[in-house]
Amino acid sequence: MTNDLRSAYNKLLRKTKDLIILQTVEGLIHWDMETKMPPQAVEQRSLQLALLSRITHKMSTDKEIGRLLKQATTNPGCENLNQVEKRNLYLIQRNYNEQTALPETLVAELSKQQTITVNTWKRAKKTKNYATLKPELQKLLDLTKQEANILMKVKQTKTPYDALIDANEPRMTADQITPTFNNLQKGLKPLLEKIQASPKQPDTTILHQTVPVEAQQKISTMLAQTLGYDTTTQNAKGRIDETEHPFTEGYYDDVRITTHYYPNDFASSIFSVLHETGHAIYDQNLNPAWKYQPIGSHCSMGIHESQSRFMENIIGRSPEFWTAILPKLKQLAPQLQNLQLEPFIHAINKVQHTKIRIESDEVTYNLHIIIRFQLEQDLFQNKVTINELPQAWNQKYHELLGLTIENDSEGVMQDTHWSSGLFGYFPSYTLGNIYDGQLHAKICDDIADWQAQMKQGNLQNITTWFKTNIHNQSNRYDPAELIKQATGAQLDAKPYLAYLNEKYSKLYGF
Repeated sequence: MTNDLRSAYNKLLRKTKDLIILQTVEGLIHWDMETKMPPQAVEQRSLQLALLSRITHKMSTDKEIGRLLKQATTNPGCENLNQVEKRNLYLIQRNYNEQTALPETLVAELSKQQTITVNTWKRAKKTKNYATLKPELQKLLDLTKQEANILMKVKQTKTPYDALIDANEPRMTADQITPTFNNLQKGLKPLLEKIQASPKQPDTTILHQTVPVEAQQKISTMLAQTLGYDTTTQNAKGRIDETEHPFTEGYYDDVRITTHYYPNDFASSIFSVLHETGHAIYDQNLNPAWKYQPIGSHCSMGIHESQSRFMENIIGRSPEFWTAILPKLKQLAPQLQNLQLEPFIHAINKVQHTKIRIESDEVTYNLHIIIRFQLEQDLFQNKVTINELPQAWNQKYHELLGLTIENDSEGVMQDTHWSSGLFGYFPSYTLGNIYDGQLHAKICDDIADWQAQMKQGNLQNITTWFKTNIHNQSNRYDPAELIKQATGAQLDAKPYLAYLNEKYSKLYGF
C-alpha cells in the first residue's frame, strides 16, 4: 500500500470510529427510553435523538470522507488491498452514497417522528385505540416513503420497498424473498395438517403455574450464563432489564437485553431471554480485531435473527437442552417441582394458531411474518392505506390462520416495528429461520454428537462453531455469501422444512 493510499485509508477508519462511537451513544439513549425514561420525557427525548441524528448525518456526509474515498479508490495500489481493507472501503462508500443522498432535515424529522410514534403506539395499544396512533403512523410512513424513494435510486433497487429490505438484508429483494416464502408456506401446510390431526396433543396448563418475578429473574440470569452471556461478574458486558417488548441493544463490550415477566406464564420470559441472548452473544463475539471498523459490525438482521432464533428454538426447545437445565429450573423455582421432561418439551413446542406473533410456535410463526411482508408491500405500492391497514390485517389473519381479530391491540398494533419506523425488517425473521435450517444441517455434519454434548450441559462446541463461522466473520460478507461460506449452499427453505418435519413428527407421533 502506497503512503498516500495508507494515509487516506487510516483517516477514513478514524472518521468511521468516531461515527460508530456516536451511534453507540444513540443506542444507549434508545435503551434508556424503553427501560428507565420517565413518561413525561418523550418530547425532550425526541429532540435529543433528532439532534443526534443530525450530528450523525453531518459526520456521515463530511465532504472530507468523499475526498478520501476518491483518493483511496482511484489510487493504483487499491487493487492490492487485502479483503478486509477492500470490504471496509466498500462499506464506507456505500454508507456515504446513501447518507449524502438524504437531506439532513428528512433524517432529523424521521428520528423525531419515530420517537413520537412509538410512544403514541404504547398508549394506543394499552387503550386498544388505533385512531390515536393513525395520524402519527401516517406521518412516519410518509417520511419513510420519502426516504425509500431517495435510497431506491442510490441503491439501484427495483422498488422503494426493496431499498428498505436492503437496509436490513443487503442485496436481498422482494422478488427473491417471495418465491422462497411461497415454497416455505406450501411446505408448512401438510405439516400443520398432520399436527392438527394428531391425537397426541400437549397439556400446556403446566406452563401457567405461578412463578414469582424474583424467581424468573434468577432463571433469566442462569439461562443467559448457560449460553455464555455474563451479567453478574466483574467481567460482565451485559445486563437484563424488563420492558414491554423485549429487545437487544449494544456493541461489543456493552450489549444489553430486556425481557418481560408474567407471573402466570413463566415460559414467556424463558424464551424471550434465550432469543435476546442469541442476539447479544452475536454482538459480543464480533471479531475484536475489527472493532470500530465498518467490517466489525453484524452482517444483516436476517443473520442476527438466525442467531437469536437458533438459541430460542433449535436449542432452547430441544429435549437435550432441558435434560441438563430442567433440574436447575426447579432449583430456582420450587413451584415447578412437578415438571417432567417429556410433557414439558411437548408443551413448549405446542403448535396452534395464535393471534400474537411472539407467542406463536416454530411452525406457524412464519405465517405471521408472511402476512406482514405482504402488507408492507401493499403499503409501499399504495394498495393499502394506513386507514385500511387494520381491516387488511384482519382479513389476512382470517385467510392464512383462520383467526378472528377482536381488537387492534391484538391485531395491527401488536408489534412495535412499524411505529418505530422499521419497515422492511419483518422478512428478516423468516429469513433467519431459513438460514437456521441450513446452519442446523451443517452443524449436524460438522459436530455429529453436538446434541449428546448438550444433554450433558456442554454447549461449548456449538457456541464455538457459531463464533467461528458466523460471529467472527462479522460484516466480511453480504448475508447470502456468508451463508454460502458457512454451509456451502444458496438460500433454500428445504433444510428448515426438513428440520421441522423431523422434530414435530417425533413430538406428535406421525
